[in-house]
Amino acid sequence: MTFLRVGGALVATYVVDPPLDIRLAPRPYLHPVRTLGGAVVTDELCFDHPWHLGASVTVADVNGWNLWGGRTFVRDQGYTWLDDHGAIRHDGWLSARGGLSEKLRWCDGDDRTLLTERRDITASAAPGGWELSFRYALTTAPGLEVSLGSPATHGRTGEAGYGGFFWRLPAGRAVTDQPHGSTAPSVTVTVDDRYALTFAGLAGADRWFLRTGGYNGVCAALAWEKPLVIPAGETLARHLRVLIRDLV
Repeated sequence: MTFLRVGGALVATYVVDPPLDIRLAPRPYLHPVRTLGGAVVTDELCFDHPWHLGASVTVADVNGWNLWGGRTFVRDQGYTWLDDHGAIRHDGWLSARGGLSEKLRWCDGDDRTLLTERRDITASAAPGGWELSFRYALTTAPGLEVSLGSPATHGRTGEAGYGGFFWRLPAGRAVTDQPHGSTAPSVTVTVDDRYALTFAGLAGADRWFLRTGGYNGVCAALAWEKPLVIPAGETLARHLRVLIRDLV
């Protein structure tokens, strides 16, 4: 584990190599993330979706491999347990002036590399709280095109285009200022009138996947309606920012 601090306050723990069952799509993630006042604003290993791991990058279909965790949505069958799970593995630290800079490998079930990733995470003071900056860049190998998909791209209705930077919030009464599927520049989630998180950083055809019933979660979704294809030898980059504020 490693840690992020703002002004001496511990605001986030980064779990680098979690010892998890492959069916949970093991990957590095942030948890717990806290407000400056100490309120925990992430959740992990939840009873309803144990593969929801704090704040992480996670995709349901990477060239046919499930790097989200749990059951796979199969067209005309629904969610089905398959032997198709992969993992995102820490592959070394990079020099960074502040925060964390990391190399990762996105691997299939046989540990073959599907994508390489550069990830940069920083925490800084911001008006009313602090801001998390989360950059990730996914690069394909020469000669290997990679398709990123979601349950929606496999036929699930109900705007289930999740996959990308995903944040699982704790249980509570959550309210968002944008609708599910929005393309707004930012979305704010308020939980129990105790804290608020403002997410920003959509790019391309990304959408906000928002859940406040059953569980609370936010995803900057990459494959909302159609697969997102990364051509061979090219890079897909995103920069998400999350403003985290106490309200009481």
